[in-house]
Amino acid sequence: MKPVIGITCDISGESGQLTLRRQYLDAVIKAGGIPVVLPPMQEIGLVSGCFSICQGFLLSGGGDLDPGYWGELPSPALGPISPVRDHFEIVLTRMALASGRPILGICRGIQVLNVAAGGTLFQDLQTGMSHQQNAPRNHLFHDIFIEKDSTLGRICHVSRMRVNSFHHQAVKQLAPGFIATAMSPDGVVEAIELDSGGFVVGVQWHPEDLEDFASRALFEALVISSRLQSSR
Repeated sequence: MKPVIGITCDISGESGQLTLRRQYLDAVIKAGGIPVVLPPMQEIGLVSGCFSICQGFLLSGGGDLDPGYWGELPSPALGPISPVRDHFEIVLTRMALASGRPILGICRGIQVLNVAAGGTLFQDLQTGMSHQQNAPRNHLFHDIFIEKDSTLGRICHVSRMRVNSFHHQAVKQLAPGFIATAMSPDGVVEAIELDSGGFVVGVQWHPEDLEDFASRALFEALVISSRLQSSR
C-alpha cells in the first residue's frame, strides 16, 4: 500500500490563502507516495489529527522562522513570518520526531527541523557568498560537499554536487542528536540528519525542482521509509 506523506504548506497572514508549489506533490507521487497537504492549525487536537493520518512528512519551503523559538531578538533583516505556520510545523515536527516517523525537510523545512529539535538559526547569512540565486529554480547555483558515510551520502552516491539555493536563514547551532552531513564552500550547513538512524533528513536546497538522480532518490527514500513505518 502506498504511504501517505503529509506536506506542510504556507498561509497568507492577510487573506488566509493556502499555497504550496505543485512540484512537492509531483515529487512524492513520482516516488510512489500519496501526498496530503496539511494546512497550518493552532489547536493541538487538530495537529494530532493531521499527524495520525500520515506515515511520513515533508516540511516544505517558505518564509522565515520567528527567532523567538531559539531565544533571539528579531534582526532588522528578518523577513515576513507566519506565527500560525511556525507553531503548527514546530508541534508537528516534534510529534514526528517523538514517534520515529520519517521526515524530509526542504529549505525552510531543514530550519524547522533543527529548531523543533532544539537548535538555532542564522537569521541573515553574511558569508560573502550568495545563497539566493537570481536564476530559474532548476539552475544549479553552487557546490555542496556531502559526508560519504551519512544517510544522505548513501542516498545520493556522491560526495560533491551542485544544487539550487533560495534562502537567507540557515542552521547555526545543530540540535542535539543531529549531525551536519553537507556543507557549502563558505561553511554553511546544507544538510542535517538524525544521528541515531531512521530517515530524518533536512536539506537546504530544493530537490523538488531538480531532475537529477540524487533529487529523485531523496523522495524515494522518504516514501520507502514511510512505507516501512506503515507496515509496523
